[in-house]
Parts: sequence; C-alpha cells; structure tokens
Amino acid sequence: MDPIDVRLLKELEKGIPAVSEPFGVIGKRLGISEAEVLRRAQRLRGEGVIRKIRARINQRSVGITANALVAWRPPAGWDEGALSRFASLPGFSHCYLRRPVPERWEYTLYTVHHGRSREEVRSAVEEIARAVGCREYIVLFSTEEYKRVPNVRIGENGGDLE
Repeated sequence: MDPIDVRLLKELEKGIPAVSEPFGVIGKRLGISEAEVLRRAQRLRGEGVIRKIRARINQRSVGITANALVAWRPPAGWDEGALSRFASLPGFSHCYLRRPVPERWEYTLYTVHHGRSREEVRSAVEEIARAVGCREYIVLFSTEEYKRVPNVRIGENGGDLE
C-alpha cells in the first residue's frame, strides 16, 4: 500500500457520499480521478485489505427509533427446519441461536427488530409469535444508541493497520 491507498481507506471509512458520483467526490479529495479510486478500491478488495463496501443507514434520520432484541424460547420439538422457516420470516434484521443458561435464562433464539415506535415493534413481534406458535419470548428495547465502529482502522502513523 502506498500513501494514497492509506488516504483512500480513511476516506472510505468516513462513508461514501450520497451523490450521483461518490467515487468522483472521493477522488477530488485525494487528487486522483474517479477511475483511479475505483481501480485502487478493487485492487485493495482483491488483496483482502477491503472485505466489503456496504451501505449503513442512519436509522434515526429516517424515523426508525425503536430497536429491540427479542429472546425466544422455542417450543419443544422445533427442529432445524422449523428454525430455518422462522429465520426466513420478514420483520427482523438478525436471527441466531445461543445456548441457554439452565435455570437462569432459558431463551435460545434471538432476533433483532426495528421500527418507528415501540408499539410497531411489539405488534410485529406478536404477529411473528402467532405465526410460528412461539409464545415464550421477551422483548428488550434499546435505551441508548452507540456508534458502530468498523473492525479495521487505519493507524495515524501513516498506514499501520490495527
């Protein structure tokens, strides 16, 4: 990597501008062409320096202010097929299994839901519960929002990766 690659990674970490030619804007900031930005980004991705570029929406700016983790206790007899069908339902952004803590926390299935209000989220969860026949669950709403931080950071000393 050269100094321009390091600067490019720092620019990409800030976020891609919401304009018709975002890589042209980034190129102007770096003093290179849009084509050069794209060429370098593709090379860095091919080398594994960049794993992926994806959109991350500021939920609050579009009115999504209610976020909840729902812990489910699936009924006895749910097999892998039932869990897969559950995971394919719309209405949540994450779905994963965890081991229970016997006699302390018996929930094993977790989903994350987002909505414009707590009532909207609760209603969606109740609908899912009815649809899948899972009556034991708890809805845990977020009370604080913390900034998501990418896993990879470019060092301030000219290019070291942490």
